[in-house]
Amino acid sequence: MFKQKSLLTTLALLLIFSLFLVACGGTTTDPTEEEKAPADQEEATGEPKKGGSIVLGSSGEPVLFNPLYHQDSASADVTDLVFAGLMQSNENLEMVPYIAEDFPEISEDGLELTYKIREGVLFHDGQELTADDVVFTYNIFKDEDYTGPRASSFVDLEKVEALNEYEVKFTLSEADASFPTLTTYGILPKHILGDVPVADLGEYREFNIENPVGAGPFKFVSFTTGQSLELEAFEEYFEGRPNLDKVTFRFASDSNALVLLMQTGDIDWMIAPPSEIATIETFNHARVSNTLALRYDYIAWNQLNPLFQDVKVRQALTHAIDRQEIVETIMEGNATVAHAPVSPLSWAYNDNVPKFEFDPERATQLLSEAGWEPGPDGILQKDGERFSFTILSNSGNVVRRDIGIIAQQYLGQVGIEVKAEQMEWGAFLDKINPPNYDFDAIVLAWGLALDPDPTAIWHSKEIEQGLNNISYRNDRVDEIADLNKTILDQTERAAALGEIWEILAQEQPYTFMYYPQQFISLNKDVQGFTHHPRVNMYKVNEWWLDRN
Repeated sequence: MFKQKSLLTTLALLLIFSLFLVACGGTTTDPTEEEKAPADQEEATGEPKKGGSIVLGSSGEPVLFNPLYHQDSASADVTDLVFAGLMQSNENLEMVPYIAEDFPEISEDGLELTYKIREGVLFHDGQELTADDVVFTYNIFKDEDYTGPRASSFVDLEKVEALNEYEVKFTLSEADASFPTLTTYGILPKHILGDVPVADLGEYREFNIENPVGAGPFKFVSFTTGQSLELEAFEEYFEGRPNLDKVTFRFASDSNALVLLMQTGDIDWMIAPPSEIATIETFNHARVSNTLALRYDYIAWNQLNPLFQDVKVRQALTHAIDRQEIVETIMEGNATVAHAPVSPLSWAYNDNVPKFEFDPERATQLLSEAGWEPGPDGILQKDGERFSFTILSNSGNVVRRDIGIIAQQYLGQVGIEVKAEQMEWGAFLDKINPPNYDFDAIVLAWGLALDPDPTAIWHSKEIEQGLNNISYRNDRVDEIADLNKTILDQTERAAALGEIWEILAQEQPYTFMYYPQQFISLNKDVQGFTHHPRVNMYKVNEWWLDRN
């Protein structure tokens, strides 16, 4: 019989540890999100004030500042402020013009999209952004030497051309329902990067780390590894100078340290752990906003490891973990158990998929059917190999740490030996991404794109250089992924994608953990904040400080 009492003891110990950290001014969890609820905004009245500085707290440190290459949210938070794209999504996840003057003109056959861009948009060095910069940026995705993770998104882009100084036309080889959402990438300056070989762009430190230049609301000033990053208002920003003079990212070891910094007033913004919301709300100077994020959290099983190649084993792993218990304890009830890799916020969401609820007896049965039987020490073994592996997560993320520890306890109850380890963010990314794929299992989350196309994560062609870092393969998933974007009727496309969600839910390449609710804590002096389900640094140029 599964020893529920043992797990509850573990959860109780984690809770006690949490309370200890709170007493020291700390916290225990990380970003979470769920249903949108009214935020305690306490907005000031009157016109926004100009000037002042804001400090943003982060437990993740950025890796590079090039929007065509980064794969992590910490880097995206910076590039969202430094760069600007043709289009952007608003807080309702609707596409709206940004550098583009208006929505594109689309040909009747859907193969040509023409964008007119604003005149007078300047890069931070004073050079004007023109159609040539847009062409330069999007041709990088198509270059055979491009080493970033997004090439597959542009396989249908036949060519991109400047019609004149302020008009650019994208020509597709076939209609692509997702393409309008791909015009949000930050535009790169051709006059700075045009002579750099595309093969070298991903490692071009002079731009990607030392001095990124975009056309966004804030200019890069400095980056001190392990400490902080500073941006300053771009006086010539095309939407108008930001209200704030300066934005500083301050890096902390983990979210526990961030709560302390919020308590002392050393930071003005942070993604707040749900277990610490009650504590944060006791800070007289702080308020909390929350919304359902366009995201899901998961445990991924690397199928390069023979342990995870049998679908019955992966189903058993999910059956063995009580995700609802994790939601109620680690997430303080601020999440909903997930069963497929699509958000409830998406028009393609489908809840009619196979569900592997907590059932340790069924897990044991499936493992037995897969040939795993208890060895002399109680650990399952097969053909002389013990069922033993490591669950890895990134240090500083206490939620993921706790999930690893609890998964260790649950899986131990069905005879699986698990080690839960953490690693510094940059080293963690290097370990799990191509070409290394040097891990057994990882606890992580996907911030989802506006379009629900599954290709980038689930297509087998994305194994070698893309985001399919668990080497998942399914011919039917590949087939539908190849065709889904050509289905222009949204209802028909949702049905096709629904089949992919059903296959992935059945095969459990991930244990889909939950759809989380995100809480953001802000200093009450910070005004003009809008909570976006996907973009942390949304319209920071509109934030302002109501301080004496």
